[in-house]
Amino acid sequence: MEPVGVSVEAVFREEHGRLLAALVRRFGDLDLAEEVASEAVEAALIHWPAEGVPDRPGAWLMTTARRRAVDRLRRDRAYAARLAILQVEADRAGPAAPADPGGDGDLPDERLQLFFTCAHPALAAEDRVALTLRCLAGLATPEVARAFLVPPATMAQRIVRAKKKIRQARIPFRVPGADELPRRLPGVLGVIYSVFTEGYAASSGPDLQRLDLAEEAIRLTRILRRLLPAEREVAGLLGLMLLVHARREARTGPDGEVVLLDDQDRGRWDGTMIEEGGGLVVAALSGGPPGPYGVQAAIAALHDEAADVATTDWPQIVALYDVLLALAPSPVAALNRAVAVAMRDGPEAGLALLDGLAGEPLLRAYHPYPAARADLLRRLGRLGEAAAAYREALALAGTEPERAHLRRRLDAVTSSGTAGPPPGPA
Repeated sequence: MEPVGVSVEAVFREEHGRLLAALVRRFGDLDLAEEVASEAVEAALIHWPAEGVPDRPGAWLMTTARRRAVDRLRRDRAYAARLAILQVEADRAGPAAPADPGGDGDLPDERLQLFFTCAHPALAAEDRVALTLRCLAGLATPEVARAFLVPPATMAQRIVRAKKKIRQARIPFRVPGADELPRRLPGVLGVIYSVFTEGYAASSGPDLQRLDLAEEAIRLTRILRRLLPAEREVAGLLGLMLLVHARREARTGPDGEVVLLDDQDRGRWDGTMIEEGGGLVVAALSGGPPGPYGVQAAIAALHDEAADVATTDWPQIVALYDVLLALAPSPVAALNRAVAVAMRDGPEAGLALLDGLAGEPLLRAYHPYPAARADLLRRLGRLGEAAAAYREALALAGTEPERAHLRRRLDAVTSSGTAGPPPGPA
């Protein structure tokens, strides 16, 4: 029974976005689509143990979900009538102008159509990302909440609010016109980057990385890059993800343990991805003022180009973080800048900056913040304070590899009495 359950979960992770997008396109209602998709998974848990996992599990789920939706509409005529009105209105709106400057016509993936629907400007910015992560990436509400550093109840309210707004505003499921794309694109890029971030550093579970999510985010951004080759921030986001994802094989050890940047075997980094990412950085920073994703990609490129942590161009990285903070201020960017300053000017300078961020609400539940403080305190020989900060980070860490890493650091400062080597990012 357990292996089948694992199979259902794996299939649902893979097929959830496709399933939901197809159901929304067919029936025009996000709540109905989510409900029947969940019912299809429940049916799989009943039937697959006896019948085996089908050869085309995604098609099995789709057929089951459609049947459940049709049955529900037959039982509830008022619900069916409302959906019919929505469909008529969507048909009257007509297809949008092709978004592809190269002439390919429509978006090649229904999930991207749903991405743009969820990124509609009628929704609040935070609700757009939350809804899309929940619906298209298949993340559970607690996982989305951890990505936003908010309580699960708060995130659940945001998701309900976003779906209600889509329903009340009768937002159609369609490809945006070329004139709409510039306004809608930042929201879509933010959604995709949030998916990648969850893949790069999972919010919970037994593994540090969720490569399926990271690779899905890269795939979707490649499609956007083909559709919008002149959008430099699309190039910047794709470059950033490739340059970071290039390190994936070296970020964990044989047993899944965390391997920090200064301990990674750089020979295991993906040179092809690094080369492609570097080219995209040039595209992102050419022809106009830089955008936040282009700047972050440039920072990632400096890390990837260095032979080791010691020879990394930390002054240039700090300067790029200054640019990033001017473009898109955030506590996490300020935290990363403080770590870079510590590498450039020493741990005391970095710690002073970190302590200046202590009042930031978003960092209170963000375990890298106390972990960074702990590492700098350890380097300064303030082992008692370092131990307290490691305990704080340990209480907040979401994955077992991160907790195991922090336990090792904590044991080192409480038992050996030595400061140990300087830390580096993962």
